[in-house]
Amino acid sequence: MDYKKINSVLFVCMGNICRSPTAEAVFKQKFAEQGVLAEIDSAGTIAYHQGEKPDPRSMAAGQARGYSFKGHRARQVVAADFERFDMILAADKQNLRDLSGRCPDQYQHKLGLILQYGQTGVDEVPDPYYGGDAGFERVLDLLESAAEDLASQLK
Repeated sequence: MDYKKINSVLFVCMGNICRSPTAEAVFKQKFAEQGVLAEIDSAGTIAYHQGEKPDPRSMAAGQARGYSFKGHRARQVVAADFERFDMILAADKQNLRDLSGRCPDQYQHKLGLILQYGQTGVDEVPDPYYGGDAGFERVLDLLESAAEDLASQLK
């Protein structure tokens, strides 16, 4: 992949209230810290939480580490996202399959997993929704590693 041509990244999970808005917040900050200019957004594969703020537990964990969720409202991936974004990274394999099934052939090369970046030892960001606070901290740890790695590749 030619990282010099990446100017926009979309992060995707199922509902766009836990993992993907956290990825959006973490990657925005990590990119800014490393001087990487790129549009960062997030969305969900379903519209169930459309218009909602991120999960309060995601926001609490992220804000405790200095991340901002200001202005985020859940939205579903739309057809135009596949053309608009240079890179579309899913939190897990099921969401990647869902994206792949909707993505036009000419944009399939843009799809991947968030944790293909970073040295985490896992390839999927676990869904913390039904767990305790430790799950939200684990998500942050994984996303911080991925963000630092991708930012260094984009510099």
